[in-house]
Amino acid sequence: MSRRLENKIALVFGAGSVGEGWGNGKASAVLYGREGAKVACVDLNLAAAERTREIIESEGGTALALQADVVNLDRVREVVDTVQSTWGRIDVLHNNVGMNIEGGPVETTEEQWDRVMDVNLKSMFFACKCVLPIMEEQGSGSIVNISSLASIRWMHFNYISYYASKAAVNHFTRAIAMQYAEKGIRANTVLPGLMDTPHIYEAMKAHYTDFTEMQRKRAEVTPMKRMGDGWDIAHAALFLASDESKYITGIDLCVDGGLHCKTH
Repeated sequence: MSRRLENKIALVFGAGSVGEGWGNGKASAVLYGREGAKVACVDLNLAAAERTREIIESEGGTALALQADVVNLDRVREVVDTVQSTWGRIDVLHNNVGMNIEGGPVETTEEQWDRVMDVNLKSMFFACKCVLPIMEEQGSGSIVNISSLASIRWMHFNYISYYASKAAVNHFTRAIAMQYAEKGIRANTVLPGLMDTPHIYEAMKAHYTDFTEMQRKRAEVTPMKRMGDGWDIAHAALFLASDESKYITGIDLCVDGGLHCKTH
């Protein structure tokens, strides 16, 4: 490792994984640790956050494991306060929490719509609301928000609330990037395409009984003829979190094997 985040403090919301393997948030948190950052691993499932912390510490890094429901502003503020009081600053805010519920505008209930909007969008609002004053006082900081390729194109599933919430994440992030550009704070989004992560198997089990067939179809539609994985997202996030991207803000970085270029 080249220690690109040496002496940095990274706060990762959604640092656990819903199953065995490497989700986007878990891989990002571990990679931040490998690159020298002290990492606060936050997840709704404390045991999942603890597993990520254990990996970082087993490799010689420094980490905290914290539990939080990201749609609870008081709890998000408590987590941010804990990180700041423990390490004195927050250099990287990584928002990885997300969910989807199947349904178009007719089928989706009001409660389902609100739930997806809360988890996918309001959670990032809460995290930024609490962390931005710290970064502003520091005069520096990088925010990495994990969006989705579904924010800019149709993905052949009826996920109306997911599409809308992720599209909102993109412009929410751009607005922060512009407001805080003169204050040394950058904000960017990563747009994962068709990924091979534990989350996707949970999301797709209603559509597939044979995951081999799912993997084949998802690989076939991607120009590179393979799915990405959590490490692809982690390396993109690392670039945006590090000073290597110090002149980059307000971008939507597609990590999708070229799928964003296709029209169907």
